[in-house]
Amino acid sequence: MWVAIYFATAFGLGTLGYVAWAVHAVGRGAAWWPFVVGYPFAYLAVPLFFTTLWMYFGWRWRSARPPACELDFGGRVRMFAREFIAIAQAPKMIFYAILMRDPPAAPATLPILLLHGVGCNAAVWTTLRRHLEAEGLGPVYALSYGPPFAPIETFAPQVAAKIAAIERRTGATQVMVVAHSMGGLVARSYLRAYGPAHVRRVVSIGTPYEGSRHAWLMAGAPLAQMRPGSPYLRTLQSREAGEAAVPIVSIWSWHDSMVTPQVSSRWGDRDIALAGIAHNALLSDPRVLTLVADEVRRARATDDTAARGPAVAP
Repeated sequence: MWVAIYFATAFGLGTLGYVAWAVHAVGRGAAWWPFVVGYPFAYLAVPLFFTTLWMYFGWRWRSARPPACELDFGGRVRMFAREFIAIAQAPKMIFYAILMRDPPAAPATLPILLLHGVGCNAAVWTTLRRHLEAEGLGPVYALSYGPPFAPIETFAPQVAAKIAAIERRTGATQVMVVAHSMGGLVARSYLRAYGPAHVRRVVSIGTPYEGSRHAWLMAGAPLAQMRPGSPYLRTLQSREAGEAAVPIVSIWSWHDSMVTPQVSSRWGDRDIALAGIAHNALLSDPRVLTLVADEVRRARATDDTAARGPAVAP
């Protein structure tokens, strides 16, 4: 809700400002049609600015890459364009409650719970959910937690409540968690607070397990926690017993534009490194969609519940 209100307010105020400027200019004799034609370009200038800014620092603070991961000019252009398109779709988060409704209650063995990153909500998952459902891998649930700039630990009880609700709706005893960016840290905070019994597997996508220098460019409690060397991250340097009982798979990109250095995303039992994909575009990249679907199938074929410790009641 909080993120939707933020984007609706920003989008509405920006549009009103543009219209006021246009009315004033037309009233002084300017032609009206350039303002109509120019409105989409005025809007797209905002995601273009942020795409350029994040990717510049992503390059400046980059990890040393293997030679095989280097991109030619065409590869860089395609990567920039895909990231720009991903960021330009941010206004869809205004309509998250419509786009990401919970599926109907029905029996299921291993439901999937999606956890978003900082400054986002469940609407970022529309492409991945469509892909998983098309592969017959539902039901897929998503949680929009908040308030958006609260400490990361604040979201763990919300995850616990959502998992409990999913289990009531499906009759399942465990869920599969797929998390993007900060969502991976939210998942770890949940496991530390509530134990491993209700989570079969965690797949993270571009999560800054060791922090990101980009977090210094923004304000807010979760950003402070994601700065390299923060007290919060120091508490996560080793996996506690309960947390270690859940397999963690990390999918990340050598060209992540917001997790710097990119190798900060290495964590868990297995890491899968990709190339040529920036941070937000990870959520719609065909390679990532395929990898996540494969991990869901692998989790459904694995029953390691007996190895778990007891969960802490939500």
